[in-house]
Amino acid sequence: FSAMSKNGHTNAAFVSDRADKLELAEKGQKNKALVSKDPDYNPYHHRDVEHPTTNSETLFHLLKGSLGTGILAMPNAFRNSGYITGSIGTIVIGFICTYCIHQLVKAQFELCRRKKIPSMNYPAVAETALGEGPKCLSWLAPYIGTVVNTFLLIYQLGTCCVYVVFVASNIKAIVDAVGNTNIDVRLCMIVILLPLILVNWVRNLKYLAPFSTLANAITMVSFGIICYYIFREPVSTEGKDAFGEPGNFPLFFGTVLFALEAIGVILPLENEMKTPQKFGGSCGVLNVSMVLIVFLYVGMGLFGYLNYGSTVLGSITLNMPEHEILSMCVKGMLAFAIYITHGLACYVAIDITWNDYVAKRLSPQRNALFWEYAVRTGLVLVTFLLAVAIPNLELFISLFGALCLSALGLAFPALIQICTHWYQTKGLSKVWLVLSNFVLIIVGILGLVIGTYTSLKEIVLTFSE
Repeated sequence: FSAMSKNGHTNAAFVSDRADKLELAEKGQKNKALVSKDPDYNPYHHRDVEHPTTNSETLFHLLKGSLGTGILAMPNAFRNSGYITGSIGTIVIGFICTYCIHQLVKAQFELCRRKKIPSMNYPAVAETALGEGPKCLSWLAPYIGTVVNTFLLIYQLGTCCVYVVFVASNIKAIVDAVGNTNIDVRLCMIVILLPLILVNWVRNLKYLAPFSTLANAITMVSFGIICYYIFREPVSTEGKDAFGEPGNFPLFFGTVLFALEAIGVILPLENEMKTPQKFGGSCGVLNVSMVLIVFLYVGMGLFGYLNYGSTVLGSITLNMPEHEILSMCVKGMLAFAIYITHGLACYVAIDITWNDYVAKRLSPQRNALFWEYAVRTGLVLVTFLLAVAIPNLELFISLFGALCLSALGLAFPALIQICTHWYQTKGLSKVWLVLSNFVLIIVGILGLVIGTYTSLKEIVLTFSE
């Protein structure tokens, strides 16, 4: 919740002062990277952070960024994969995601050292890397930042759509249980629309901070109660699939990516650390957090699926007993927690849309405050209308995981790694650089195409019935 930077941003993920255009005019020179290198410049020593975070605070933020609606969808992911495939697959995807995040952070450090600037955001890293890469890719440099921003924007709006469906579905479950009715989930969405607009009219995140802290506490308590419901009866593999159908694996892949990846907050968190060199490393903040996250996700997915089997829904909360008071309390508490989180998630989308695109195109005479509130309201309405059109939690999660995070979490970091070290590696090192990252790019593209296609096909099938 630091003060605004000079270009109007408050979220460090998207703070990018492009006044110098990152010297991309030099992109046609083959040895420009060598010219700008300075082995004595250390970006970590030049970061002026107003309120630097400790290692434990950064670890907590990483856990908080990855433990949301995604973990509650993991039992449904295991339904698509089977419990053995799901357990192994989650660990493998977690390892690949962690590796790609390491590559992104290392590339940022190297590019900052060459450019002699303290830090960069994700779009700026991509822009600079392609400018430093082979000539066949350098022409993409001026455009890649916009492409990354677009994927980030779609992902954040998609996350907000998931939140709308989640909140409405849990409210519906409570109302149905209390009133012994079966109301349309879209009515619940209409009821929460005005509160969603109002929470997104908050222009300064510091006013949401106390609610965010409360939401985190509520989430932790709710997870504990969910575990009670999972383990209060003995879990069994009887009647559960060890290996799912191959055709459903893309749905599993998209859900796990959506759940695991917090790629939008990685560089901002690393940039705000008191000791950023402790972020990487074998026992660094990133590895510790990802081991914990993967462990929690495998546990929730495995035991949630073994408990509820093929009847498991898009959020495990919807499988809990309908008429028990404790169960209804969990649904209500998580609905409130995710409602507050919607304001934080949509803030990033608002930040990109307003500061990077709309505000720059307004003339000084225009009423900027009015148009900012119009943008805020418009983005909430977009997420609301998408949720109303497709009120299916599990398909939404899988769709946006495959569509956005295959690119942001796998393909782009691999491409950035190749371009960053293109002129600094030779021989077998260069062969390994290209081959290993090319495999990741292919996996990312296949995940994007097949995962998105499978999710869209399921959406069409679901609503044509």
